[in-house]
Amino acid sequence: MLKGFLTGLHILVCVLLIAAVLLQSGRSAGLSGSIAGGAEALFGGRKKGLDEFFARLTVGLAVVFGLLSLALVVWK
Repeated sequence: MLKGFLTGLHILVCVLLIAAVLLQSGRSAGLSGSIAGGAEALFGGRKKGLDEFFARLTVGLAVVFGLLSLALVVWK
């Protein structure tokens, strides 16, 4: 029962972590800049506070992901 709950929580954290990484703006104007084109200018530039929020969210979710991974390995 507990392992099933931890597995479901782990999947949810995985999906949220993927979404948080994809929603961050790129740091360089490499390939991501050429794919997006002028989309940031069209939809408005990213706010610095939003980038900081997604950076902290990504770190927090990564820590939770790591702890859940360890818990699932230990909890056989």
